[in-house]
Amino acid sequence: MNGELAKKIKILAERIILAEDMELVDMEYRLQGKRWLLRFFVDREGGITLDDCADMNRQLGLALDVEDLIPHKYLLEVSSPGINRPLVKDSDFEKYAGEKVKIRTSNPIEGRKNFSGVLKGYKNGVIELQADDGIYKIKKDDVEKARLNKDIKFD
Repeated sequence: MNGELAKKIKILAERIILAEDMELVDMEYRLQGKRWLLRFFVDREGGITLDDCADMNRQLGLALDVEDLIPHKYLLEVSSPGINRPLVKDSDFEKYAGEKVKIRTSNPIEGRKNFSGVLKGYKNGVIELQADDGIYKIKKDDVEKARLNKDIKFD
């Protein structure tokens, strides 16, 4: 999907999702096997239910059909971001300060690309991360992937 098409789809989706008092956490469009998959990750304060996902799927599917933005067949999926939700927007890094996170950078920083620790803060496009071996300052532009790191232990 080209950048302009992705932007149009995101604008359309955000309008519908915000109207339901939800947040568009992330969006992905990729080839999965032989099928294209368009997946929206949505959330709201207190979490979302399976019924919320089904309702958003119907609403987004209808809007995408009406707008006819995607020229070929695809599978539409609406999902919760899960407890290890991705951190994408500036507001995500601000909101989840104090939480454990995992970050992968596109280029090495001090010889490494993978970081795990506590998100200490975010300011002026720079993430401050407290890892076991020290504090790292990572430019958001250098982040390839970031997500919460909730250690779940089952008995």
